[in-house]
Amino acid sequence: MKSITRNAYAKINLGLDVTGVLPNGYHEVKMIMQNVGICDTLTFSEREDDRIIVETDEGILPTNEDNLVYKAVLLIRELTGDKRGVTIRLEKRIPIAAGMAGGSTDAAATLLGVNELLNLGLSKEKIQQESVSIGADVPYCVLGQTALSEGIGEKLTPVASPPQAYLIVAKPDIYVSTPVVYKKLDAKESYEHPDIDGMIEALENKDLDGIVKRLGNVLELVTIEDYPIVEEIKKLLVNNGALGALMSGSGPSVFAIFPDKETAEKACKVLAEANLAKQLFVTTFQNGENV
Repeated sequence: MKSITRNAYAKINLGLDVTGVLPNGYHEVKMIMQNVGICDTLTFSEREDDRIIVETDEGILPTNEDNLVYKAVLLIRELTGDKRGVTIRLEKRIPIAAGMAGGSTDAAATLLGVNELLNLGLSKEKIQQESVSIGADVPYCVLGQTALSEGIGEKLTPVASPPQAYLIVAKPDIYVSTPVVYKKLDAKESYEHPDIDGMIEALENKDLDGIVKRLGNVLELVTIEDYPIVEEIKKLLVNNGALGALMSGSGPSVFAIFPDKETAEKACKVLAEANLAKQLFVTTFQNGENV
């Protein structure tokens, strides 16, 4: 039976601002989304029956309708009426519940992969448009390139990719509730907003210093109050050569940008010895399509 394999890349937020709250409770955002080189690998195979089988090497993940990969196949069926079965093997490398869109990028890879596997003929634009029903980050993950994200995350405008650099991504062993973070942010009377427009200009100019100076995430205010380890990781990385560091999404993952690979690897060793985060990666920006 035919099978294909695709990579699904993690995302970070170079900038994350919250600009309002909609009547339905969803938050309006203004973010700069960027892929990094940490990826899951998904293999899609045709079946002779109509079942959806999800297999994974990560035991804590569900393999039924509670998994976004499974939901992605259901969405494909809804859009096309095609009920042919598929087996999906997910090799997990992106940290789980990390603020890096791990589930969303797997869903995006599934939408694109099953569409290709079964020759369903859906356009990438159609998939991107419909994928918000799975999750707010999924449309960006379908797009798979540096983008300004607005609305609840579904309004995407491609922007220039950053110049290449080395990064450390660190995920401490804590769980952060995204709904709780947003609720606590809503309770704050005021807070400083990141310069998203300035970030776009710095990206266009391939100005790494300008990008670093404009790193900002309003959700850090809340997460760091509850989990000071996030600030500890940021400070350690900056004190060991990082040009700048920021929390991704609602956390708890932190990324830091370095001028070269050697400095990044040395800082990663220091961070490992400090035992602040078990999941550590030295990686780069992933510029270009996601999957």
